[in-house]
Amino acid sequence: MTRIITDDRRFYDSKFFMCVNLFQFVFIIVLVLFHLSLIFTTFTTMKKIVRTVCIVLWKSWFALVFSSLLIILFPFFYFLLKFRQYKAVYSLKKVWAFLICLFTGLIPRIRYPYGRFDFPSPSIVVANHTSYLDILFSVFYVKKAAIYMGKAELLKIPLFNIFFKYLDIPVRRQNPKDAARAFEKAGEWLDKGYAVIIFPEGTISPQGVLKPFKNGAFKLAIQKRVPIVPAVNLNNWHLLENGGFFKSNGFPGIAHIVVGQPIITDSYNEENLVDLQNKVRTFIQNELNQFYEKNR
Repeated sequence: MTRIITDDRRFYDSKFFMCVNLFQFVFIIVLVLFHLSLIFTTFTTMKKIVRTVCIVLWKSWFALVFSSLLIILFPFFYFLLKFRQYKAVYSLKKVWAFLICLFTGLIPRIRYPYGRFDFPSPSIVVANHTSYLDILFSVFYVKKAAIYMGKAELLKIPLFNIFFKYLDIPVRRQNPKDAARAFEKAGEWLDKGYAVIIFPEGTISPQGVLKPFKNGAFKLAIQKRVPIVPAVNLNNWHLLENGGFFKSNGFPGIAHIVVGQPIITDSYNEENLVDLQNKVRTFIQNELNQFYEKNR
């Protein structure tokens, strides 16, 4: 009887030690996983910090290059604007844009899916608006002298506002009368044979998501019987994103831009203006969809 009790005790003791060992094993596994998670979290945090520092450094460098070149070129811009040498101003803007790209590591890659063409002048360039880089890169595909329509807030930027005082067209978006005046001014530039660059979304879209188009650009093209050249900024927002100096993207890299064939507006009128708008919007949206499908 005693032997049986002893055997039972040994049996229960062995089970107890097995449970203790199993508990220790589980505890060690949990402890290892906990430390691994801490290491991973630390690595992820460090990665985010390094990324943010790199973005801030590049943005600071971009701002320094942009402003320094503007200061150097400002006397030439001022002289040309004062003497109304507007085509020369546009040529100098091309030089300015080229130097900015050269010193900041930005490379615009422009694709013409239907082949290159003689850029029509006068014409209206209609492009989606994803970044301030949209304006910078436009001089590389708009071959003829062009006028920009932009928000009136740009008049508050020292030195840069000289363009909107003497040449380009500021638009106060919340004031219908001022917007009508701006498009009337754009019509005058078209009559002189210039191209006019318009972003029909009216503002920078978040992360390249296409926003609704306003009618102004299409109405003006129909009234003046000038062609519309559609352009698509595919990833400019990724290179220089709007939305806060420390929170948004900022990298050197390749900017992908697509320029479509000019759309003749002779067969359009105010009754089928929406058809013209949809044609341009569909082209831009399709190019955006194709790009994101390839770069998921």
